[in-house]
Amino acid sequence: MMVKRKDPLCEAQPTNADGSVPISEELRRRWGLTTGSGVEIRETPAGLLISPQDPPLGRVYIEPTTACNLSCRTCMRHSWDEPIGSMDMPTFRRLIDGLRSAPALHRVSFWGMGEPLLHPHIAEMVSTAGGLGAETELITNAMLLDKEKAEALIEAGLNRLVVSVDGATPAMHSSNRAGSSLELVRSNLSALQSLRRRKGSKNPTVGIEFVMMRSNLCEVPKLRTLAFELGAAFIILTNVLPYTEELKDEILYHCSVDGFWPRGMSASFPGVTVPRIDARPENLAAINQLLWHGYAAEPVQKMRRRSDNDGHCPFVEQGSIVVARDGEVSPCVALMHSYRCYVMGREKLFKRYTLGNIRENDILSIWNKPEFSNFRRRVLDFDFPPCVSCGGCHFSETNEEDCIGNPFPVCGDCLWARNVIVCP
Repeated sequence: MMVKRKDPLCEAQPTNADGSVPISEELRRRWGLTTGSGVEIRETPAGLLISPQDPPLGRVYIEPTTACNLSCRTCMRHSWDEPIGSMDMPTFRRLIDGLRSAPALHRVSFWGMGEPLLHPHIAEMVSTAGGLGAETELITNAMLLDKEKAEALIEAGLNRLVVSVDGATPAMHSSNRAGSSLELVRSNLSALQSLRRRKGSKNPTVGIEFVMMRSNLCEVPKLRTLAFELGAAFIILTNVLPYTEELKDEILYHCSVDGFWPRGMSASFPGVTVPRIDARPENLAAINQLLWHGYAAEPVQKMRRRSDNDGHCPFVEQGSIVVARDGEVSPCVALMHSYRCYVMGREKLFKRYTLGNIRENDILSIWNKPEFSNFRRRVLDFDFPPCVSCGGCHFSETNEEDCIGNPFPVCGDCLWARNVIVCP
């Protein structure tokens, strides 16, 4: 008989005489619950859910470099004029030192507007971050993942390796990711898997990230086979954010971007409970026809702090922070650089928003700044106009202000908050 082991921090405890709920010192420290700090309590059919009003720092995105060996159609680098550079190791070590005092930290992701494997010390960075007790993740195009780098990443204890592919066939992949070869990606990942087995290591788990466009949508069904060939355990589908005018007509979310989803059950949108069935084409076709209601189903998401559909920031809700290669700290990947893009066909300038630099202040000092706390509160409330669905006005030409007076930066045009753009 299997016995489930209980977390000693979560053992049932009687309430105090005054009705307050005792919480262990370890849990208070981990979730930043100090005297006077606020919590949100939500009632569910299963009981009460308690979460910190201001989420603690839990995830860090680190941009090792803005240099890249490819020139992908979908890359932000086509719409900016920033200098190319890499994070120096003193800056990185200062960041790590600050993170040692972040008890809720659970993941460090090496990702940005460049190829992380171009950084000469990337394996050391992964190993050092793993020493914090956090899960480590690296997003790569895998073209530079030769045997030496693969072995170094395995030895560094990398937990997850996310490989960007924008085609399931060599022709489509290379047409979207100029300079890349799907054959070399296959070869590199095959070698990584062989090394991993030889060393008896379960890590890194490999996954695929695929940017969907009209031109490559036909290759989505082939991703299952490609995932098997690459030894990938998961697939992340995201939409394209056009950084160039030629990509404006490639988007797949003209109608669904405003998040119009039925709330509750009705005769028009009945709730459907589906049991396990064999994944045969005829079975799936029948179920899909029953579920179809004009829009694709929303992807499964982690539990959200709010149940409405007005906007949910995945970065702020998960306690994320982004550190660019120059040490500047931003609250999300959408604000880590300045660039132009096209939101629902409208040209828009996103201006960079930073709250401090690691070279001058430690990460928790930046995280706890009143300006940062106030920004997180604004985003969690998400009291922004629905710019993505209203057609746009002169306010929506930049992210500096909006029509109801919110100060810079404003998030009404954010496609991440609409679950249109998805990051690993």
